[in-house]
Amino acid sequence: MRYALGIEYDGSAFLGWQRHGNGATVQAAVEAALSFVADASVTTVCSGRTDAGVHAACQVAHFDTEVARSPRAWQLGSNSRMPADIRVLWCQTVADEFHARYSARARSYRYRIRNRAVPPAMQRHYYSWERLALDESSMHRAAQALVGEHDFSAFRTSQCQATHPRRHLLRIDVQRQDDVVTIDVQANAFLHHMVRNIVGSLIEVGRGDRPESWIGELLAGRDRTVAGPTAPAEGLVFLGPSYPAEWGLPMEVTL
Repeated sequence: MRYALGIEYDGSAFLGWQRHGNGATVQAAVEAALSFVADASVTTVCSGRTDAGVHAACQVAHFDTEVARSPRAWQLGSNSRMPADIRVLWCQTVADEFHARYSARARSYRYRIRNRAVPPAMQRHYYSWERLALDESSMHRAAQALVGEHDFSAFRTSQCQATHPRRHLLRIDVQRQDDVVTIDVQANAFLHHMVRNIVGSLIEVGRGDRPESWIGELLAGRDRTVAGPTAPAEGLVFLGPSYPAEWGLPMEVTL
């Protein structure tokens, strides 16, 4: 039987989603909780890995098991064994053909910047900080050069393991509410550090250090070494993947 999970987590205390032997990860915590409920080993596959310090509003993962438990039992039982910064929002059975990663048609991220003279004290793990005034309208206009299918090598970390750098960016919006600048990005998939590298370059445009045309020039040049720095992890939230309606998943992750 295959199950899909919607998982919310605060990534501040974790070294990313992916399980490894060097510290606490979200995947390890989720699998330990599910394995307790199953009284057997459970392995998960996620829709998209997140880096150390990055949060998720609705990560989707699937797992296979022959152990008979109701979706509610999986949800409540695993949450009872989960650290307080991870929660299973929902659980349901899915067809064996469903794959959390490969069935997704899009993924969405949100990056938030507290733009004021003083760094935040409250909710500091959910915002990055920029002291100099940002022109969000200029950032938004510059970002539109990225929409469409392109080679995103200029915004790809050297550690990226993707087989190729081409991605289809569906939309990117930059808005401000009071002293918070928000960048919303949706694409079919993302390269390693792609969102944070885009944000780092957009901040240079927002500060007036670079012209709006610079983002398009970076994209065309495909040279990561001349683009802006990688923005801090704490401002980034993986909003979640999007799947075709045929899989019958909750509306928050359905196209």
